[in-house]
Parts: sequence; C-alpha cells; structure tokens
Amino acid sequence: MAKYIFVTGGVTSSLGKGIIAASLAKLLQARGLRVTIQKFDPYINVDPGTLNPYEHGECYVTDDGAETDLDLGHYERFLNIATSQANNVTTGRIYQTVINKEREGAYLGKTVQVVPHITDEIKRRMLLLGEGGRYDIVITEIGGTVGDIESLPFIEAVRQLQWELPEEDCLVVHLTLIPYLRAAKELKTKPTQHSVKLLSQEGVHPDIIVCRTEKPLSYELRRKIALFCNVKTEAVIEAADAPTIYEVPLAMMREKLDLICLKKLQVNQYHEPELGKWKEFLDKLKYPKSSVQIGLIGKYVELQDAYKSILEAFVHAGAMNECKVNVVNIHSEHLTQSNAHEKLGHLDGLLVAPGFGQRGIEGKITAIQYARETGLPFFGICLGMQMAVIEFARHVLGLPNAHSTEMDPQTQDPVIDMMEEQKKITEMGGTMRLGAYPCAIRPESLAHRIYGASLISERHRHRWEFNSQYTEAFEKAGMVLSGHNPESGLVEIVELPGHPFFIGVQYHPELKSTVEAPAPIFVHFVGAAKAFSESKGGSRSHAGIKKSELI
Repeated sequence: MAKYIFVTGGVTSSLGKGIIAASLAKLLQARGLRVTIQKFDPYINVDPGTLNPYEHGECYVTDDGAETDLDLGHYERFLNIATSQANNVTTGRIYQTVINKEREGAYLGKTVQVVPHITDEIKRRMLLLGEGGRYDIVITEIGGTVGDIESLPFIEAVRQLQWELPEEDCLVVHLTLIPYLRAAKELKTKPTQHSVKLLSQEGVHPDIIVCRTEKPLSYELRRKIALFCNVKTEAVIEAADAPTIYEVPLAMMREKLDLICLKKLQVNQYHEPELGKWKEFLDKLKYPKSSVQIGLIGKYVELQDAYKSILEAFVHAGAMNECKVNVVNIHSEHLTQSNAHEKLGHLDGLLVAPGFGQRGIEGKITAIQYARETGLPFFGICLGMQMAVIEFARHVLGLPNAHSTEMDPQTQDPVIDMMEEQKKITEMGGTMRLGAYPCAIRPESLAHRIYGASLISERHRHRWEFNSQYTEAFEKAGMVLSGHNPESGLVEIVELPGHPFFIGVQYHPELKSTVEAPAPIFVHFVGAAKAFSESKGGSRSHAGIKKSELI
C-alpha cells in the first residue's frame, strides 16, 4: 500500500510549496523509492486552460492532453517522469463530477453536501494514484493557503484521511513563513504559530513544519517553533532562500527532510541518495564558462511565470553548454521597425514565445524580420513559428496582407488558418489540439541534426496551423517544411537552411525539458547563440551581466 504525504501552506502564497514537494520527491526517488506528486487547486475553473497567464502563470500541458497547473512542470523537471490529468485536480473538476453523479441518480435521492459527498470525491482522487502498487509514496500539494475559504474542503479531506489511514501511512508537511524584520533585526515566529493554530483548528495536525526564511534559524528559534506548534524540534526544517530552485533538494537533504519523512512513515528499505547527475548539473549551472544574451519576445513578460517552462528550459540548455543564459525580456508591443536594432542589436539569440490574440503581433513579426535579415539565431514556438511564416510570406513571398485568421479572419492570404477539426468547436475549455503527437522529420534538415531521429513526439496546444495550400510557394522560396505529423500532414517544423540558425516549431518543446534530459532544440539554440556571440568577438564573461532585463 502506498504512503501519502500532504503539503500545505500558510501565511502567504508563493512560498514554494511546489518546489518543496518536488524536492522531497526527488530525494525519495534518489533513495530508490517510486514517487509521484499531484496538485489540488482550490479554484472553481475545471482547469487553467481558459485562464489568462497574468492570472495564473503558464498553462502546463501533459502528454495525455491535460491543461494543468505550472507546478506539474516542476514535478516533471525534478523527477524526470511524465505526469497526467490524474496529477492535477481542481475544485471545478470535483464539483463537476459530483453534480454529474447527482444528475445520474447516483446518490439515491440523498441531499448532496460538501461533507460527505464533496470530501469523499476529493479523498477518492487523493488516493487514486496510490492504487495498483505503482508508487511507494504519493505526495499531494494543496494549493492556496490555510484559512482560504476555497481550500476548506481539501483541508477537511486531509483531516479525514489522517483519521482513516494508519498513522504510519499519512504525513502532513506544512510550509510557512518566518519573516525577518529589518528594523528589529530579528526573525519572527508568530506568523508560523498562527498558521499552525489555524490548521489545527481545522483538525489537521502537521508532522513537519518547513520554514521559509531569509536568515538561518537558530536552534533556540527551532525549539520555540516546535514548542508552540507541537512538533519535534528536528521536525522544524529551515528552507532558506536559494540562488536557484535546483539547489533546494540538496538543502532539504542537509536538513534531513527525507529521512524524517521516512522515519515517520516507517519506511525502512531505501539506500543512500544517488544525486550524481543532479550535482553535475548544478556545478555546470553555478560555474559557466561563458554567457549569452537571448531575447524573449512576448506579451506577458511582466509576469515571469507566464513563460516558466521556457525559462527553465534555458537553464537546462545553458548548463549543457556550460553557458549562462541571460534572458532579456522584450515586450512585443514596444517593438517597431524604427527601434528594432536598438532593442535587438546586442542579443545573441531571439526566441519568439507562444501566446494568443492580436496584441503585440506586429512587434513579433518585426523581431523575426530583424533576425532573418541579420543572421541572428532565431527560435519560434507555436505562435512564434506562425509569426515566422507570416513574416516570410510578407517580405519574401511578396504577400503584404498575409496573416493568420486568428487575428484577421478576412485576410486575403491566410497562410495560418484554423485547423479543420477546430472550426466546429464552440466551447473554449479543453478543446484545443492538446497533448503529445508524433512528428516525422525530413532527413538532412536542421531539425534532424538537432534530434538525431526521424520520428519524435512533442506536446501541443493550439487551434491554428500552417495552411498547406501555400506549401509549394514557401518551399520554392527557400523555407523548408522539415517536420510533419505523419497522419494529418500538419506542418510541425519550418526552417531556413541558409541562416545560421532559424527554426520554428508548432509544438512546445519546453514542456518536456528536464534537468536530466534537456530539450534538444533548446540545447542547440543556446549553442548557436554561443557561436554567434563568439563570432562577434568572443563570448562575454558572465560576470556583471544581469540575469534578466526588462526593456
């Protein structure tokens, strides 16, 4: 039977429950245990697919086509395993299931209530991944903070499971904040005390308290927290701010978080953690031999979580190249023909990010034209690829009105058009082309050199595609359509052979990039940016260059 660890949070959001959960899972996995993680989100949306990135950050897509919370990206990047729809559950999905069952008459005329019907469905979902003997430990992250009205049914479900499951099969880790008051020059434990008290009032007793802090916790402070929060002193864990999220597993190992959990769960069969590859990655990340500046052209650049997987894929690819990637955020709305060189001239590479809608489109097209004409390494993802097609049609094929029917339904030259199967769809949520699909790659192409394979599988999230009616015109003008879906013929990859590095992909390669298996296309793109930098007079020293700059 699987063991269950629940991770809750208090005081404030964005403390890093997902990183703590992923770090603990990584340590347990490194000790030879079969581990998975799931996220329960308290919002009423069925999934985050219809949420604006400003509201919720990026929407992470799994192989099976689930639109999920961005924390699932952390789980995959840390554990190097694929998640699925079962790993992300929302209040909306819970209520939808219960209401559907009520309409079917499943409750035999009973009054449907939060307790027991909603909490029973939550518990069923919480235990689902632990069935069938696939995993030794299932870690469940509860979204939001203790005290939120939306989170109450989830906390109640955890309370019931603490009572129903054997004591050695269930454990609660509570992440909280120990703020440092600069005026008083001391750390304050009262917010943590109040958070644990609030959790205890709901009937859930934490076994381990992880304290997010800017300053080291003294033994006296840990003892005070333990005394007032009714846990053992060794169960008070320091989670100090780290330069990179990838150092957190090692920090948690030093704090013995994994060993404390294993002791409480009475798990005795495990070995010393095997973290050789992880430490090798960290060494390359911390001590790069060179650096590059890569422009990220998007329209949500004010919120870093909107492009979280892309930024992390750059971290992985940078380490593979022993090169620090300095991401320069450039808002596409602010980019014009007159300022293109000023904004882009200092870059070593350009990535045009995915997105939806009209806003900022012309700026993306301008950036791509600059990269194509100057030889600046270019990489376009999803909408970025589509904009590369439009730019090529306008300025090479001589079709000045070429556009996508997403932005201009009446365009004379719809080089990007809605997929046929999408045209009859009226509902927004969960109806795009989602999940993993195969892509056949043309031999001797840039894509083939990147992947070293003729058939790959990548994840998608889109409604529009390259209009195949223009295939002959594009290839005659020099753009190679080097990747196609073998069943539908959908164009997946476009590239320009005469350019140092110019490629656009319809899929989202950033979603499959992990620490142990970086996305090949990101690795080659960073390598091309590094070569471009060296051709300009030597790769920059990484010292003194800001990690991110908003233009």
